[in-house]
Amino acid sequence: MRKKSKYNVAVVGVGAVGIEMLKVLRSRNFPVGTLKVLARSERDITVDGQTYHVAAITPEAFEGIDIALFAGTEGEKGAAVTFAPEAVKRGAIVIDNGADFRMDEDVPLVVPEVNPKDVKKAKKGRGIIANPNCSTIQMVVALAPVHRLYKIKRVIVSTYQAASGAGSKAVAELFEQTKAILSGMESKPEAMPQRIAFNVFPHIGGFAECDYTSEEWKMIKETHKIMHTDKIMVSATTVRVPVRTGHSESIYVETKKPVDIEEVKKMLASVPGIIVLDDTRSCVYPLPVDVEGKDEVFVGRIRKDPYNDKGMWMWVVADNLRKGAATNAVQIAELLVKR
Repeated sequence: MRKKSKYNVAVVGVGAVGIEMLKVLRSRNFPVGTLKVLARSERDITVDGQTYHVAAITPEAFEGIDIALFAGTEGEKGAAVTFAPEAVKRGAIVIDNGADFRMDEDVPLVVPEVNPKDVKKAKKGRGIIANPNCSTIQMVVALAPVHRLYKIKRVIVSTYQAASGAGSKAVAELFEQTKAILSGMESKPEAMPQRIAFNVFPHIGGFAECDYTSEEWKMIKETHKIMHTDKIMVSATTVRVPVRTGHSESIYVETKKPVDIEEVKKMLASVPGIIVLDDTRSCVYPLPVDVEGKDEVFVGRIRKDPYNDKGMWMWVVADNLRKGAATNAVQIAELLVKR
């Protein structure tokens, strides 16, 4: 991609993630020349007081586009498989938020704070860069500095994932079920496999190998690809919780060398993209309600395993629609522009 002062951008999909992409492009002052918003059907939408015309997606719509951001939302499922090659054919670099290309060997899987140099592989490959799964992104942002310092041997993670991770219909279902139950009425799940209001359930994605869900396998395989090692033993349990937006994760880390917790806290606090909130005396720790609309990964409850000098815990929270999706994609685009 030639160095320019402005770049023609396409945003594909206007679900929850696509809307956030439009917001993030504006809030981060991305150097947009022409902006095209594409989806299955033509219409106008309003985001934060600004009206955008949504054009029907066609191969020809990518003419003159430098960077194409595919939102990968539930309403646009499969769009990247059909149209990403068409965008690349016309000279664009595609950044895809869906799962279609993440594990392809010739497609880099990028979290800018962790493996920024991998964006260079896009041109050598298929002109596509994949955005990782939301739960993986926030975890590896927190893990990578610890790995550089102590070398991680094992990770055990339990996630507490918001309804918005399952799309706008799931968020609507959370509110509708809550209102129904408070009114004394029954409410059956439709957008999610179990009732979400006043409930939690360990079922995100379909059940797969070893009775792990597809979401759990994503966290394992994507972590290995992003961190360039399959030597880290990762085991995950992913749980849906009645929260609108913001994923939380309880992460146990076992390292190869003894851990100095104060050193870990200072190191994490110095890393761009991480905000440490860790003052248990004042009940200060990250909460999903506080991180909504923010782009950083928040880390707290950093503590040593009292029975293992090489073990430690972290509580990691991020906005799954922003850093877990839209912001990470735009940050990848920023890397392309810089390079």
